[in-house]
Amino acid sequence: MTKAALSVLATLLSVSAISSIQSAQAETVLRLSHFAAETHPGHIAAKQFKENVEKRTNGEVVVELYPANELGAPPEQLEQTVLGIIDMNLPTQGALDKYEKAFGTVMTPFAFSSYDEAHRVLDGPFMEWAAPKLEKQGLVMLSNWEYGFRNVTNSVRPINSPDDLAGLKLRTPPELQIVAALEAAGAQTTQIAFPELPGALTAGVVDGQENPIGVIYHNKLYELQDHLALTRHVYNSMVHVMNKAKWDALSGEEQTIVREESVAAGNLMRKLVQEQEEKELAAIKESGVQVTEPDLAKFKAKMGPAYERVSEYSGEENMKTFLGFLEN
Repeated sequence: MTKAALSVLATLLSVSAISSIQSAQAETVLRLSHFAAETHPGHIAAKQFKENVEKRTNGEVVVELYPANELGAPPEQLEQTVLGIIDMNLPTQGALDKYEKAFGTVMTPFAFSSYDEAHRVLDGPFMEWAAPKLEKQGLVMLSNWEYGFRNVTNSVRPINSPDDLAGLKLRTPPELQIVAALEAAGAQTTQIAFPELPGALTAGVVDGQENPIGVIYHNKLYELQDHLALTRHVYNSMVHVMNKAKWDALSGEEQTIVREESVAAGNLMRKLVQEQEEKELAAIKESGVQVTEPDLAKFKAKMGPAYERVSEYSGEENMKTFLGFLEN
């Protein structure tokens, strides 16, 4: 076992011990872990979820929050949720597709043209189709939250066309859809755990990275980069999931409260992300970062190989179903 894994295990054991003590004071303790910074809308929404669940259950359900990768990198957090060590998590679809390939379709490059379109599809036909599939993997899908359209930063040159990506080494999460999109556009990619990203940028291990505006801002990644291109190459969101065994242990009333407050928290995060993006982008520009708005049609024209890779990974039938949601 690696030192990192031992550290995560030790933290989780400590969490379990604390929760055991608190369980004596509450009927149920739910541990919610996520990767957003404490200033990010994702954590603000998580705090609302905690406060409202505890209030509506008269303290019989207590929610413990562990933000900013406190319990390990995102893949580790999700694995611990599947195993029941952590009760709730906020992974992206790119993490969930490791357990259910249907989720891999959501991050198809340039699938959505707007937040409204993404929300309509994900809250409606996609959730009706994919949620039952996820339960077979031991996870209950409570609601869709937000994350945003992803954009590229680097410290080499401004990006105005796919040609400008040629030769750049960009960090991505371990999600094939993002890798496929950037490589189809001409970049080189490498996977580095998010907690290690600032150090990798500082040391020049990679030229740049890609993330939603909110992540770039709240994690101060823009302070380590000279250029930001609004490529909007992939949309994804946090997905509020819960260990199924822990969900089944809740009463019917508690399940209703948890799901309703999950939806409310997701709506809050969506509102905050969209409201703050313009201000965050202005602050990034004021810091001296050069911001470009490339012609996205040129990037879309390069996505043929990426679409093939995503379809093969997610399954052709899954992709066909997902594309059908976009047409309606």
